[in-house]
Amino acid sequence: MPGAGRRAEPSLDRLDAAVADCRACPRLVEWRERVGREGRRAYAGWDYWARPVPGFGPPDAALLVVGLAPAAHGGNRTGRMFTGDRSGDVLYAALHRLGLAGQAEAVSRDDGMRLRGVRVTAPVHCAPPANRPTPGERDTCRPWLVREIGLLRPTLRALVVLGAFGWQAVLPALAASGYRLPRPRPRFAHGARVLLPAEGDGHGLELFGCYHVSQRNTFTGRLTPGMLGDVLRAAARAAGLPAATP
Repeated sequence: MPGAGRRAEPSLDRLDAAVADCRACPRLVEWRERVGREGRRAYAGWDYWARPVPGFGPPDAALLVVGLAPAAHGGNRTGRMFTGDRSGDVLYAALHRLGLAGQAEAVSRDDGMRLRGVRVTAPVHCAPPANRPTPGERDTCRPWLVREIGLLRPTLRALVVLGAFGWQAVLPALAASGYRLPRPRPRFAHGARVLLPAEGDGHGLELFGCYHVSQRNTFTGRLTPGMLGDVLRAAARAAGLPAATP
């Protein structure tokens, strides 16, 4: 288990640095590094990141968006979550329309992208073969998500989960982070909205479900820009963030 026996990192910067050094899952390590060596013709000459990809966004974010895992030629190439692939194009364009991202496109770590009150992350930080992490890899990576949520907890008010895999990964992480889950546990659905009280003192959290911004969903119309925007806008308002109306 990554980070076993360590004290919790006192800052997101230190957590992100620790995430980027993780080698806990041999299958994922082999795959991400092989993709980095072989690359893709469209990215000839690109120096692939080929490491675990940390979350991205300010340390005082009120809204957290959780996906699945970095794309082999997206985040695994650029080193930043949802950057350099079509899923990221859809997500950042939606955040930009709401005034929560400084620009509509994210192409590299040094492109000047800034998020406003929002952080993006994933339950699995390494690119998996066929975009499918195993349940074991998801569980091995969970302590990173627990620590990330814990560090954000003073300001975090809402969380959007993109897809059923992320939903199943997030629920136990939220329980471990001090939020009380209803019984039975809520099922994933697009548009799902669940209020999670905090254990003891502290603010509760509003949890939102949204179809993933994958090419399969966006190309087929299962997830439209309007559907994505509606969920993100509701979550931003729940988080107390000013969200523009397109």
